[in-house]
Amino acid sequence: MFVELDSALDLPLFRQLYEGIRDAVLGGRLAAGARLPPSRGLAAELGVSRNTVTLAYDQLVAEGYLEGRPRSGMQVAATLPSRAGPKPLRSSGARVHRPPLLSARGRVIASAPMPGSAWAGKPPRPFRPGVPALDLFPMRLWSRLVHRRLKRPPPLEYGDAAGYAPLRAAIAEYVSAARGARCTADQVIVVSGSQQGVDLAARVLLDSGDEVWMEDPGYPGARAALLAAGAALVPVPVDGEGMRVTEGERTAPRARMAYVSPSHQFPLGATMSASRRLELLRWAAEAGAWILEDDYDSEFRYSTRPLASLQGMDQDGRVVYIGTFSKTLAPALRLGYLIAPAEIAHAFRAVRAACDRHSPVLDQAVLADFLTEGHFARHVRRMRHLYAQRQEALVGAIRRSLGDRLEVQPTGAGMHLVGWLGEGLDDAAISATLWEAGVEAPPLSRYALVRPARGGLLLGWAGYTPEAIESSVRRLAGALN
Repeated sequence: MFVELDSALDLPLFRQLYEGIRDAVLGGRLAAGARLPPSRGLAAELGVSRNTVTLAYDQLVAEGYLEGRPRSGMQVAATLPSRAGPKPLRSSGARVHRPPLLSARGRVIASAPMPGSAWAGKPPRPFRPGVPALDLFPMRLWSRLVHRRLKRPPPLEYGDAAGYAPLRAAIAEYVSAARGARCTADQVIVVSGSQQGVDLAARVLLDSGDEVWMEDPGYPGARAALLAAGAALVPVPVDGEGMRVTEGERTAPRARMAYVSPSHQFPLGATMSASRRLELLRWAAEAGAWILEDDYDSEFRYSTRPLASLQGMDQDGRVVYIGTFSKTLAPALRLGYLIAPAEIAHAFRAVRAACDRHSPVLDQAVLADFLTEGHFARHVRRMRHLYAQRQEALVGAIRRSLGDRLEVQPTGAGMHLVGWLGEGLDDAAISATLWEAGVEAPPLSRYALVRPARGGLLLGWAGYTPEAIESSVRRLAGALN
């Protein structure tokens, strides 16, 4: 027999027999129509139970390699995939055309830089930006809320594509009070983090080739999602007042969309001034364009109250607002929200359903309880105080250990700051050196479409204790030396 079985292998005997017969069929050693031994006879020949042979035969019949016929027993199926192999090259020497493995859009997405790809799945270490204080996540409280929800769970059938209704109502109430947004629960779409929010907005509002103003430097995740939609990105520089709207109007006055993070620009940290906000809203209204407002960490302001959202200033329904719980609670929750203009909210709901139906309903229900019972507001207040202390620890440690070799200034908001390097230094090379030394400090150039005139390092502090910050700054100083 052409099949050898080995009981010492981890692979079950019926699977070994199945693979042996399948390979013989595909390799041409068993031709179409060839008869196989009866299960009882083959079992005796191989020294296995008849059930082992029956299981292998049944699987091969199910997959179309064998067919059983009355009074003829088991035989190789008459119709099998061709075993002739690829056709030879033409006599002219020209190769047969083969389509690319990926679509044009697939190639763009695969090559687009994504934040965190270098450290995906690895535990955070200073100074990875965007990491909240995971050690202080209210796990006991969250577990209690989950346990309580399991006793009276939400409906287990498919839910509303826009999200769990009580959560949407809680989000609408929260952003209206805390961010000055103007919306109802019907405008809220629950998404799996701000990344999906950007992707959803791009699917609904953009056609391939549409121009989009992109803050430069800016968030790579948004850049990747917009490129995936076929957008033509227009880099618009950022200064101390946020996106330079006049520069966008000069470069691409008829752009379809502008992506901005006005409350705390990522990664430079600027707050868009009131005059720039009004300029941007005027342009969008006149051009019939959309503004995608990414409000990723607006809860954490240390010198003043959180600023009102751009969406709350919009009189023409041109702003799509995106928020996330990844920075305030934990990235692993994968829950965020999008607030669509009322007249197109139905389209966002439909596209959300086409993408992946909805986010897990049980998680949404627990988060709704966390919000409505006041736990979220208390957690944010606690983190705001803690993060202010941790920023102070970072700035102090850098100034003591590095002096003017890394220029840092405290920021009034957010969870990271930029450490500016000396003129002419390559921030990407320095970042790679720091990585080898155990310090995560992404280079500013990684976030830019147009290379910045001066290099810098992004330094997150929110997720690290003062002791960890101090020791990591010493390693940073050693590597820079």
